[in-house]
Amino acid sequence: MRKIWSWMAVAGTLALAACSTVPPPPPAPRIATPAFVPPETNYRWTNGFSASGYEAMHKMLGRTALRPAEFHWAQSIPADGDVAITVDTANQIAFVFKGSQLIGVTNVSTGKKGHPTPLGFWTINWKRPMYRSKKYDNAPMPFMQNIDDKGIAMHGGVTPGYPASHGCIRLPMAFAKQLYTLTKPGDKVVIEG
Repeated sequence: MRKIWSWMAVAGTLALAACSTVPPPPPAPRIATPAFVPPETNYRWTNGFSASGYEAMHKMLGRTALRPAEFHWAQSIPADGDVAITVDTANQIAFVFKGSQLIGVTNVSTGKKGHPTPLGFWTINWKRPMYRSKKYDNAPMPFMQNIDDKGIAMHGGVTPGYPASHGCIRLPMAFAKQLYTLTKPGDKVVIEG
């Protein structure tokens, strides 16, 4: 009788264990990288340069937006190729390309109401490591790169994430310093918005 009870106890334990065994969960689904979707913008003027900047930014960072004063440089900068800068005044972002490669992206602050940053195709005319505004109370313009004959320039300054300048393109100071070392007079600047 003992053997029967022992045998039944073992069989019962096995039967219960078999019932309580949960099959392994299915493998977790792979999370796809989100597809590139350019930010929605109502441009007054664009020639499509910002769109390619956002696409390259998405490949570099996995996103298409920056916080105020945020910037990024590529881990390596190619030796060959011309530097070209695209500024998107609608979203307050600038893209720096060397040849066809995005090498830098930054939050900017462009012209506030009544002092718009001029849209269009420009070139860097001249540069100064430190310059003072002749129009606005001798305001400092570190790492200044002039793009027109009215004093509009790219330079280091406060970038709060919205248009706040008198028409210039303000860049975070560390970004402005690095950009200054990469550019030369004649380099192209496209301002869209």
